[in-house]
Amino acid sequence: MDNSPFVAQHYRDDNKFHILLAASGSVATIKLPNITAALCQNENVSVRIIVTEASEQFLMNQSSEQPILDSLRQIEGVDGIYRDRDEWSPPWTRGGPVLHIELRKWAHLLLVAPMSANTMAKMANGFADNLLLSTIRAWDTTGMVDKDFKSRTPRIFVAPSMNTAMMIHPVTEKQLKVLRDEWGWSESNPQGWVTVLPPIEKNLACGDVGSGGMMEWKDIVTAIESYMKSVQKP
Repeated sequence: MDNSPFVAQHYRDDNKFHILLAASGSVATIKLPNITAALCQNENVSVRIIVTEASEQFLMNQSSEQPILDSLRQIEGVDGIYRDRDEWSPPWTRGGPVLHIELRKWAHLLLVAPMSANTMAKMANGFADNLLLSTIRAWDTTGMVDKDFKSRTPRIFVAPSMNTAMMIHPVTEKQLKVLRDEWGWSESNPQGWVTVLPPIEKNLACGDVGSGGMMEWKDIVTAIESYMKSVQKP
């Protein structure tokens, strides 16, 4: 992978399904390598990864399940890893590509796994203060902006992960209502563009037992694979 600016147009006709995979600041980020490797088993998939500053703290070679982030580049099918600092590096000049816009154009779907309480709150309220949130805020929610790049509205899948107290907090339900009920895709709302992968009850890393655990990573992969099959091709 070279250091030239990323331009979506260069990959428009590569005949790959483009998965933009993101992790935000939850301990479940340690499952990012598993999710990445599993998705990349499909040779017709191209994966690019966004990490928030907080999520990167969980992938600093602390243990075998927490390898250094850049080691994910060794997985065949991973074609880019992006941090917040990459957004404006090198400094932007008129006519140059804007990273969060280019990633949006490129992606056939965005999977945020895990989605932290902080990132959920910001997504639901339209904040755009890092690379991931800027990409979400600029998402083509109608399928009309990027119709020259893809034939359907791209989906965002989110897998919430947080402490039980955060999960059952009343503000969380309000935010989930936005993502799930107002923006969520369903057969009765085919114009929706978000799918919430519901959290599960489990022993959490903080020691609590209860809801808020990220959906099992294998089930997340299954959900994404099922979606890819349902749309057949980008």
